[in-house]
Amino acid sequence: MKVITGRRGILKTFALSLATGAVSLASAAAKPVTATIESALTPSAATHLDALKKRLAQAPRRRDFKTVPMILNSQEQWDHEALTEVLSYGPAPRQAWDNTDIAGPWLNLMRNALNSQIWSFKHPDFLTVSVTHGTANLALYDQATWDKYQLTQLAGEEFPTNTSIVERKAAAANPANYEDPAGPFSGGDNSIPALMRRGVVFLSCHNAIWEQAAALIKVDINPDKLSHAALAAELTNHLVDGVVLIPGAAGTLPELQQVGFHYAK
Repeated sequence: MKVITGRRGILKTFALSLATGAVSLASAAAKPVTATIESALTPSAATHLDALKKRLAQAPRRRDFKTVPMILNSQEQWDHEALTEVLSYGPAPRQAWDNTDIAGPWLNLMRNALNSQIWSFKHPDFLTVSVTHGTANLALYDQATWDKYQLTQLAGEEFPTNTSIVERKAAAANPANYEDPAGPFSGGDNSIPALMRRGVVFLSCHNAIWEQAAALIKVDINPDKLSHAALAAELTNHLVDGVVLIPGAAGTLPELQQVGFHYAK
C-alpha cells in the first residue's frame, strides 16, 4: 500500500514502521510510519510546534483509494488521525486560512502572518493551517498528476506546471538571518515546501477533489476512462506528501474555529 508522511525534500530519511494491523475498507487503507524530519525553519523555542510536526509525520495518510463517494461518511475515508492532531493543538495562537485561489497571494499571506507572529509578537509555536479548496487545491497535487490530467487547463495559463511545490533559490540561504530579504523567510521563498518546513499544515478538501474530477470528465481529460468516483480517488492518491485530506473545507472550518483557530482569508 502507499503511505504518505511528509513533503518530498522535507524528509531526509525514512524509518518505515508498518503497523501489524491494517485498517481495511473497500475504498482505502492506511498504516502509520515514523520519519526523521529535517527542519531548520522553525524557531528554537518552538517546542510544541516541532512536537506537532513529528506527530503529524507519524500519522497515517490514506492514499490507496480505488473509488471514493461524493460525501465522505466515515472517518476512515479521510486523514482523521492527522486532523485530530491539528484540532487538538492548543499551546499557542492558531490561524486557519480559507484558501481558494491558486493565483492569489495565499502563500505570501501565510508567510507574512508567520513572520509577524514569531518575531513581532513572540509566538514561536504559532500554528498556521491552510484550509485549501477551489483552484488552490490544484497546488496540492504532484507534478505527475498535473502532467497526466493537464491541470493547467483548470489552474490557468499562469501555471504551466505546479510551481507552488517547487523549491526556491531562497531556501538555500542561511535561516539564522531571518531578516535576509532574499532568505527563506522572505517573499523569495513563497512555496509549499518552505511553509511545510515552518510547520504550516495544508488541508485538502475532498469536495474540491470531487469537483475537479467532474471538471476533467466534462472536458474529456480522462485518459484511463475512469468513473467519477475512481478519478476522484486517483487525484486523492496523488496529493503531495504531508498534505492532510479532510472531508470538506467549508465543513471543517467550523471545527477549527470551535477549538480556537482564528479565521483568515
